[in-house]
Amino acid sequence: MTTTFANGSAHPDEFDPSDRATAFGGGARSAGPADLSAFDADYDEVEAPSHDDVPDGKYQIRVHRVELGQSQAGDPMLKWDLVVISGSHAGRHIFKNSVITQKSLPFVKGDLETLGVRLAKFSDLPRHLDSFLDQTVEVTQRMKGEYTNVYLNRRISVPQGSREVGFGDEPAPF
Repeated sequence: MTTTFANGSAHPDEFDPSDRATAFGGGARSAGPADLSAFDADYDEVEAPSHDDVPDGKYQIRVHRVELGQSQAGDPMLKWDLVVISGSHAGRHIFKNSVITQKSLPFVKGDLETLGVRLAKFSDLPRHLDSFLDQTVEVTQRMKGEYTNVYLNRRISVPQGSREVGFGDEPAPF
């Protein structure tokens, strides 16, 4: 396999350092570093977001993204990115991977039906992935050993005109 470098050559010794400016957004060099002093006062006051996992429990989520991929074993897999929309964990992500095998097919079908999707043929699934986006769902997350299980419990409706749902301080209503 041949690696091609930013200058189009196949050899790292042929890399011209002047190509670095082009590789990072154009040939024009900036006049100097950006002035960040406007952030000095706020920097001490802000807290870095936590990257800890969302703890076990029930959550209201919005389906942010879902894609069809493959597991490490080569089985088809739905990869879900769910965003918590209420309570103290609002804005945090919960990830769910649904590996598709003969054994797991009933569970995958259950998730699809929870989202209101009934397929004539399972092979039609890729054409329906966009219909999952922005749906709001109650989920339960539970750790089992080293694995996190996420269950889609039921669809929920979010009142029209409410603030960006749940990005306040109120706890989830369940």
